[in-house]
Amino acid sequence: MTNAGDSPLERTRLRPGRRSDTERLLDRLGELGWTIATAESVTGGLLVAELVSVPGASEHVRGGIVAYASDVKHALLGVDASFLAAHGAVQPKVARQMADGVRTALAEGDRKVDVGVATTGIAGPASPDGQPVGTVHVGVSTALGTKVTSLHLAGDRGRIRAETVRAAVRAVLEAL
Repeated sequence: MTNAGDSPLERTRLRPGRRSDTERLLDRLGELGWTIATAESVTGGLLVAELVSVPGASEHVRGGIVAYASDVKHALLGVDASFLAAHGAVQPKVARQMADGVRTALAEGDRKVDVGVATTGIAGPASPDGQPVGTVHVGVSTALGTKVTSLHLAGDRGRIRAETVRAAVRAVLEAL
């Protein structure tokens, strides 16, 4: 049992059973007093939905932007339009710019979001630009810098998107 005055860390220690990576992530954000926002393409909102499935998520989740089209990536997240036109959206540089951009796009006044996480990739069944289905890039941005993880996932569209969400949550946990 927890008392109303317990700190988030104390509540974390007293929870029974195994916690999911998403629960651990939100607990860690609570320990740091940080916020998070998502910029999603391949996952189409599944990542932010995963985050808000945990009770108390509203204390840390600022929101999410689903930027499926390249012009939306540019307009809302500041992704370089000429790079998008020349190389396409499924690139590590795009994931990096999306993760950086969402920290500003969903800022509270002058205070940037503490963690931006972005997903871009090809879930299939076909590839619009010739890259292999399952090519995914996950960007995680904090004040300490931005890291991109590139993945080659197997499975159908649903499995690739679900695994991308899991990989993004793990990537943020590793960054924190």
